Amino acid sequence: MSTVNDSTNPVTPDLCQLVYLSHITSTGLASASTLNDIAEVAIKLNKADNITGILCYGNGYFFQCVEGSEQALTNLKNRLLVDDRHKDLKILDFSSITERRFAGWSLRSITLERWMVNEPKLKAFMPFKPNTWGANEWQRFLDILQGYYEEQEKSGELDTQPIKYNTLGVTLGKVVGQHQAFFLIQTILGGLIVLALLWLMLADKFW
Repeated sequence: MSTVNDSTNPVTPDLCQLVYLSHITSTGLASASTLNDIAEVAIKLNKADNITGILCYGNGYFFQCVEGSEQALTNLKNRLLVDDRHKDLKILDFSSITERRFAGWSLRSITLERWMVNEPKLKAFMPFKPNTWGANEWQRFLDILQGYYEEQEKSGELDTQPIKYNTLGVTLGKVVGQHQAFFLIQTILGGLIVLALLWLMLADKFW
């Protein structure tokens, strides 16, 4: 199903980091609450397994960084490989780390769409296409996310529930919204044409 490119870095049973990217499937797109559903279940499982991290979605791509024991992350990786909401899973890193980047987040979900991102550093990664990144760009991206985490840590709002909105529905709504005026004009013009044709048909009968 997926090509797994594990890092050649040694993995210890102490503390590890798993970073991967994947592409959403038609099954994932079928539900407007896919990101929320994933985050809600993951938060419960991650707390039980002492896994922390962040999940990003944008432009049809998932990017996730999770931290925990080697066994816990291996189990998570195996679950990800059979999840039909995404495909083309590519592991960018599975290696030993000395400390967690996101210790206070069981799993924070962030939607990365051009009109939703206000952070200047993140805007440099828009449109979000992690499959086109260079060899070390994912590390730079994680550094930016860690900076965001540290800001949240200072504010005391770390392990909040995932944002409650229809992630994919927002995307669709944005596209439809941009074309609403066009659709409205086309509908009015179509109605006028039908009325004109009816008037001509009725006029022929009377005259």
